[in-house]
Amino acid sequence: MDIRFQTGGSSHWKADVVVTFVFEGEGVEEACSVLAQNALWLGIAPAWRDFRGRSEELVMFYGPQAMEISRVLGAGLGRADKADLTAFRHAVGRAVRLCREYDLATVGIDGASLARVAEKMGVSFDALAREAVISAYLALYRYDRWKSEKSVHADPRWLALMLETEFVEDAVRDSARMAEAEARGIMLARDAANDPANVMTPSAFAEKAEGVAGRYGMNVRVLGPAELAAEGMNAYLAVARGSAEEPRMVVVEYVPKGAEGRAPVVFVGKGLCFDSGGISLKPAKGMEEMKGDMSGAAAVLGVMESLGQLAPSYAPKRPVVGVMACAENMPGGHATRPGDIVVAKNGKSVEIVNTDAEGRLVLADALCWAQENYSPFRLIDIATLTGACAVALGMDAAGLFSSDDALASLLHEAGMNLGERNWRLPLWTAAGLAALKSPCADMVNSGPREGGAINAAVFLQQFIKENVRWAHLDMASADNAENPINAKGATGFGVRTMLSAVWDDENEVLQ
Repeated sequence: MDIRFQTGGSSHWKADVVVTFVFEGEGVEEACSVLAQNALWLGIAPAWRDFRGRSEELVMFYGPQAMEISRVLGAGLGRADKADLTAFRHAVGRAVRLCREYDLATVGIDGASLARVAEKMGVSFDALAREAVISAYLALYRYDRWKSEKSVHADPRWLALMLETEFVEDAVRDSARMAEAEARGIMLARDAANDPANVMTPSAFAEKAEGVAGRYGMNVRVLGPAELAAEGMNAYLAVARGSAEEPRMVVVEYVPKGAEGRAPVVFVGKGLCFDSGGISLKPAKGMEEMKGDMSGAAAVLGVMESLGQLAPSYAPKRPVVGVMACAENMPGGHATRPGDIVVAKNGKSVEIVNTDAEGRLVLADALCWAQENYSPFRLIDIATLTGACAVALGMDAAGLFSSDDALASLLHEAGMNLGERNWRLPLWTAAGLAALKSPCADMVNSGPREGGAINAAVFLQQFIKENVRWAHLDMASADNAENPINAKGATGFGVRTMLSAVWDDENEVLQ
């Protein structure tokens, strides 16, 4: 689907359907007076008598077929004092999905209606336009690679932002460009995490990352078992030992022009392409979802895709590095056993008391490697790490851990504004270390159930050098969902939040 702009007011607008937004209790004149100036039939459309503008309500209004605008789709937002960006995103998603179901090839968004909604919600017009565009893309995403019978309904050919102004302001164009790039990254992450584990193996993920790097002229490096061993990454290798699939740590470097020599922003993603739990085998129920235990690595690759889409017009002032630590955690004759002890890259010994607490082992070595090789300006890891985080925060939210208040604030505000909810949880280091105490090693890899997400974050903290600006995102409860902008399956959570962290300040690029 292409993104277009139509200017000059409703007399110059043309599409198979125009989407307008309506708050509860509004009539034509209040909801879409500008649109009605050209679609004169709209004011007397009988369906208005039954349309209430309630949340989740959609009504198609029909006018004379010969008119430039012969269909208007009203999308209800509910009460104006209760509506928020989530309600708006879902309204856009429902609307474009209905347009696809009706086989409408060209879709417009009523810009005057958009401006009115932006004012009532207290956000800028260009920010709401950004959310409209990305919501439309994400709502139309489908994962149907393996279905022998595909849907007969094609996506719309284009989506137009219909404006009253004679020209498109740069901020609006920039917003649409950013939304499209974000959507491409999220959809790539969704594809990778939705692929079954017999297809998206560690080596296949490495090939996918090489494809991204090749498209955009980025540097890429892939470390296999021999390289990981040479680097002393024994905790990482312990996780992969039971699988026939070899581990791959993939490193993609993006160095924009003029950014050479500056400390990079580094992302580290957990890439467990399948997690059976190893010897500490998981229950059978729901284990098929463990193909998505690499959603952290998928999100990091999504960030690199988005940056490639934005380049060279919009580029950060610092290099950006994505480290994606991929492996499988499987039982087998060579698998790591509970009670085994490994020495991680930074020299700390770990007693593995639960082989299903594997993500933190992979991340520990990957974080050490990233610090040793890059001296990061910011270091952010993202992982489907603990079920305990879901217990603490519920579904569709990530736990945020950091000892750096400024970095934590940046990530929290970005996530909350961009539809990727996160909440800062404490790093109670002393209590966490007490919970992770081992009688025969520096620490165990898994403590008691109480405070499980905090203990896991404290474990990772032991592999972070002093004065490194680090944050950890535990996205275990946000990597799988179904809603109007997410077909059932992987969400691509974290792409937007991490992308916001590549800029030194908000003046570099749209925030």
